[in-house]
Amino acid sequence: MIESRCGILCSECAYKEQMGCKGCLHIDKPFWGDNCPVKNSCESKEHQHCGQCGEFPCALLKQFAFDEKQGDGGKRIEQCKCWMQCT
Repeated sequence: MIESRCGILCSECAYKEQMGCKGCLHIDKPFWGDNCPVKNSCESKEHQHCGQCGEFPCALLKQFAFDEKQGDGGKRIEQCKCWMQCT
């Protein structure tokens, strides 16, 4: 089951319940800012998740995945690969 555009597993997010977040598949605006450029890019191309994009993994997704403070060391990229195999 796809949980996000970028590959983050929302079900494992510590902020989901605390912030009342329904996940980017079900919201227009993220709780942490005005918009999410990864979500916007994915949705503008009418993809369910980044793994469906011909540019996957793009520089923007890599920037988010490997960010020193907010990144996950590329786990979200691997999750998108998993979702591609399942769809």
